[in-house]
Amino acid sequence: MSRDLALTLLATCLMGATARAQENALQADFRGESERAKQDCSGFSFAVVASCADLLFTDHPLHIAVGSIAPEDGFGFGGAFVTHWTPNERWRLSWDADAVVSTNTSWRAGVYMKAIYVPPLKVSVTTSGKRPANPNLVREYPVFGAYFQTISLEKLAFFGEGPDTSDTAETFYGMREIVVGGNAIWPVYQPLHIALFGEVNGRFVDIRPSAGQGRPTIGDVYTDSTAPGLANQPGFAQFGEGVRLRPTFLSDHVQLNYTMTVQEFAAASTGYSFERFTGDFSHEFPLYRNTPSYLPKDSNGPDDCSQGADQHTCPPVRKGLTRNREGSIGLRLLVSEAVVPSGNVVPFYFQPTLGGADVNGDSSLASYADYRFRGPDAVLARASIEHSLYGPVGATFMYDEGKVALTNSSLNFAHLAHSFSVGLTLRAGGLPFVYLLFAWGGHEGTHTIAEMDPSLLGGSARPSLF
Repeated sequence: MSRDLALTLLATCLMGATARAQENALQADFRGESERAKQDCSGFSFAVVASCADLLFTDHPLHIAVGSIAPEDGFGFGGAFVTHWTPNERWRLSWDADAVVSTNTSWRAGVYMKAIYVPPLKVSVTTSGKRPANPNLVREYPVFGAYFQTISLEKLAFFGEGPDTSDTAETFYGMREIVVGGNAIWPVYQPLHIALFGEVNGRFVDIRPSAGQGRPTIGDVYTDSTAPGLANQPGFAQFGEGVRLRPTFLSDHVQLNYTMTVQEFAAASTGYSFERFTGDFSHEFPLYRNTPSYLPKDSNGPDDCSQGADQHTCPPVRKGLTRNREGSIGLRLLVSEAVVPSGNVVPFYFQPTLGGADVNGDSSLASYADYRFRGPDAVLARASIEHSLYGPVGATFMYDEGKVALTNSSLNFAHLAHSFSVGLTLRAGGLPFVYLLFAWGGHEGTHTIAEMDPSLLGGSARPSLF
């Protein structure tokens, strides 16, 4: 009897091992998430709530997708799928897909792929008894991306072009944009964290009226001459090239993040092609050694908060529930200039905006209405400070100055609009970054902004909509 029992147990173990061997990586991910759900969402306590939030909103292969769609277009809610594959020692692949719909029926859906190349390391031999630094040890890997995203927005504001528009000239429009393309980031000099990047995109925009907003729709007030691109929205082939520098100094107490980009927008119809130069120069001064960097990870998709190319877990929410002091001072200068051939125009929907937040959700001159100032050229200067209050909750203060311009010669630092803002921030594990701001100081009253980032904390940004 004991012999039969032993044989039965042996056969059971062999069958289990065979089934496990036949289980592919995706099936293993689903099984793992199911096991984590049973463990992390059982019982009721503060730690259990934090662990369950980790799983529900950041885990893979499935999690709940949340985040702001765009200013004026509500809060999005839906689902996301994330998976990883390591075909060999040189490549790390990941895919994520999501779809969300907002409270005003705006929606976004997309598929995103990342391919990380891990180059071979060269090993040198020395007889000095010291271990030499390996100059070929690359901590930042080349990353290639591909994506297809469609977004439909029901309510976007347009006040006219230029710095001298009136807040009473507000109109609304709806927009659908399809962005399909790819990009690449290639590190070239590790000591200063210098990388080259490029992108190729197809952009297809459709502008429509937005009725029932209590204000006129755009076509009732503006024409193609006062809102370039209103009558015709051709397809665009958009190319981009640039360089990024992220050096740190003084034991990481000075952190720079400089990007310089040139983009070419080639329209399928004559009269709309143009080029754009963008320089974004950010300076962070962490106040404490334990203040982390919140820069997006190139290797992650927007729905992925993995901590590394081979570490697919997200930072846990409960890890951020500490009383460690964190804080930093920031200085930023953003300059965007369009180069427009004679006779051509920059479509209004591809022009940067200042005021409240732009269509990508980036705040600027927060005391003004969303999309308040719009023009082919723009400059923004910001000073900010953020400091922890308790756990993942922090306080922030910002001072912005900026303006838009219709021509390069008009883009200067004279007659800048300004804005003060103070508020709360929330950075918890891999959950999307949340901020609540109250802003004042302009000439058009105050403005309260509540936004949740459309990407997970640590996930890469979604394709820009302009």
